[in-house]
Amino acid sequence: MAENVVRVLNVNICSITQKELLNNLRKGFMVTPNIDHLVKLQKDKEFYNVYQQADWVVCDSKVLYLMSKLLKETLPEAIPGSSFFTAFYQYHKDNENCKIFLLGAAKGIAIKAMAEINKAIGREIVVGALSPSYGFEKNEVECNIIIDIIRNSGANVLLVGVGAPKQEKWIAKYREKLPEIELFMGLGATIDFEAKTLKRAPVFWQRIGLEWLFRCIKEPRRLLKRYFVDDMKFFYYFGKQLFGKYENPFE
Repeated sequence: MAENVVRVLNVNICSITQKELLNNLRKGFMVTPNIDHLVKLQKDKEFYNVYQQADWVVCDSKVLYLMSKLLKETLPEAIPGSSFFTAFYQYHKDNENCKIFLLGAAKGIAIKAMAEINKAIGREIVVGALSPSYGFEKNEVECNIIIDIIRNSGANVLLVGVGAPKQEKWIAKYREKLPEIELFMGLGATIDFEAKTLKRAPVFWQRIGLEWLFRCIKEPRRLLKRYFVDDMKFFYYFGKQLFGKYENPFE
């Protein structure tokens, strides 16, 4: 687990590069804060409590990375979860002890992502995949069936991609029932990207911190309000932090 952290609002974010993360990420629970997470973490106490359980809190956002430059301690780089996961399985391509399970995305997409990843790697590094039903997290029977499927797969790495805060809350609730899983990752739309059903922003957009805008253009009905209304609150909270006026609502 990373020793150095940068405090942004009420979250301690690991001060770590992608290379350092790949070299050290073996066990634990990884969350990937972005602007949207940080806004939700001001209102959702359950989500905040889940963040306190995380072992790896990794900056997912280029905008958040750039804003950190205004603080005394700055984050070394952004590590977007979507591109990090690709780097993760490429890093472990020859590690026979790395066995991944994908949980998330719409029907059939997780299976497609598994096939794409295994084809790229040349072996079955992904040993199982499942797209749960909508609202599955409220169905204890389905959740227990999912747990049995994951346990029987032989996986020791679990990627849950059903959106925040649902994915993080699900991991926190059920991780004790998954003793074989050594590493848990909540990584949003990553499964869709790996299945090639959702296109990432061009590299130039990523480099200048506008991947969020590209996604908003692609999915305006889902993301317009989130990015241009809800997430704007971050800059208010962050301004309060800069002037020493921010207070953690849960302390």
